[in-house]
Amino acid sequence: MNAQLATLAGGCFWCLEAVFEQLRGVTKVVSGYSGGHVPNPSYEAVCTGTTGHAEVVQVTFDPDALSYRDLLGVFFTLHDPTTLDRQGGDVGTQYRSAIFYHDDEQRRTAEEVVRELEAEHVFDEPIVTKIESLKAFYPAEEYHREYYRRNSNQPYCRAVIAPKVAKLRSKYLEKLKA
Repeated sequence: MNAQLATLAGGCFWCLEAVFEQLRGVTKVVSGYSGGHVPNPSYEAVCTGTTGHAEVVQVTFDPDALSYRDLLGVFFTLHDPTTLDRQGGDVGTQYRSAIFYHDDEQRRTAEEVVRELEAEHVFDEPIVTKIESLKAFYPAEEYHREYYRRNSNQPYCRAVIAPKVAKLRSKYLEKLKA
């Protein structure tokens, strides 16, 4: 397999992990932190907003089964890229919308996708998603991994994550794992 990585921030990493792990072509999703200035931050430190990190997922995928462009299509469908430093009730720079590209091709693709979405007026407000080079990725603590799968009956999971998973299933059925 010709594996590639994508690192994306779109609010709570539990939400993104729950969605991306269901896509055909995705072999691994790791919640973590990127975009900050403190090495090896803890969840508690990131939550203060002082480390500069965003909650992200790092997605390992097979581009022959799922293109980076398609991955970004799902990303832009399942979060609000027009709200600065927030997703719903989650507020702070750690919940910003960002694409951390791994190479120039990913940067160009991300810029093209944003331009296309803006030209098509898909959103009522301007897209504020930052497109920046990945400097470092720090995996989140073990208790954050597979959070939705392990805690699907928890109130946050039922109220916030479950509707995103349902939206994925209704909009991208043909892209889901069997």
